[in-house]
Amino acid sequence: MLKRLKTDFRLSIITILGASALLGITPFAFMRFFQGNYVAGFVDTTILLVVSGGMAYAWVTGDTRRSGMVLAVVACSGAVAVAAIVGEVGLFWLYPCLVTAFFLVSPRVATLLNVSSIAAMIVQGDAFKSDVQMWTFVATALVVSATAYAFALRSDNQRERLEHLATIDPLTGVKNRRSMDEELNEAAAHAERTGLPYALVILDIDHFKKVNDEFGHAAGDLILVDMVTLVQQNTRKYDQLFRFGGEEFVLLLPGVDGEGLLSVMNNLQHVLRKKMKHPGGAITASFGVALLKHGESVESWLERADAALYEAKEAGRDRVIFSDTMPACDSDQPSDKPELAT
Repeated sequence: MLKRLKTDFRLSIITILGASALLGITPFAFMRFFQGNYVAGFVDTTILLVVSGGMAYAWVTGDTRRSGMVLAVVACSGAVAVAAIVGEVGLFWLYPCLVTAFFLVSPRVATLLNVSSIAAMIVQGDAFKSDVQMWTFVATALVVSATAYAFALRSDNQRERLEHLATIDPLTGVKNRRSMDEELNEAAAHAERTGLPYALVILDIDHFKKVNDEFGHAAGDLILVDMVTLVQQNTRKYDQLFRFGGEEFVLLLPGVDGEGLLSVMNNLQHVLRKKMKHPGGAITASFGVALLKHGESVESWLERADAALYEAKEAGRDRVIFSDTMPACDSDQPSDKPELAT
């Protein structure tokens, strides 16, 4: 529970809002019913139920985006309704709602909600004793909203940067292993639902350590960047490349199998062999390929591709080994012909 609150900022705000509603609104709801102000009591009870329900929904489903939107709208509109019913004292409820909205929804949506709430207060006007009080409220509410907007915008930018750093390999610019785990799980789930074939390729640059030792890590880094560029230029936009670790990369190919997969691997091997260079000359790569089987786990899928890569290395490198039975390949060069794992 505490871990989710620490890692999910919006969920923590929703939880705080829910707890505040239970502790802050419940006594007022009872008091207003007791005093005979049933309209205000009904509004307080409705806000309390919706906020509590939204908090429960967010915890159960993890969908904080939708629940956050509902809670922001209900909180702001509820605060306006309470102010219209009970008068001046109800104005104080709107200020925390104006701030909280920026942590529940995007800054643009929160700005729209805040401006709408302030405009609604001006139009109905019953909560103010004078025009001076009304315009004082408007000025302070706008200042609060502007400050919250600036803070929320900065927080969103920082969060996006942190998410980018957490999921992207800084050297090559492709997604890292953390992103790969999420994407492979999604691919396996999608394959189960739709029957779409998915191929997984683990590629490893041959003799990469020797290049680093002889020519330095700067040369090795350039090879990694060049290889990523070549792979991306010779695969589809929706194919995904991940850095698995060191000089190993994982390529996820949706919707391809059989002759199509064979053609893709032949072309990729040929391109890398022809265009990848290092200070001492040409450099090659080895490939292990596995098609996702029905009901197979991601771990097993990766293990089969890794085993095929290991066999490619043991067989002399610069070759493609398939973990699955593939059709024969027409090739003018024997070394271009992908082999089958035994």
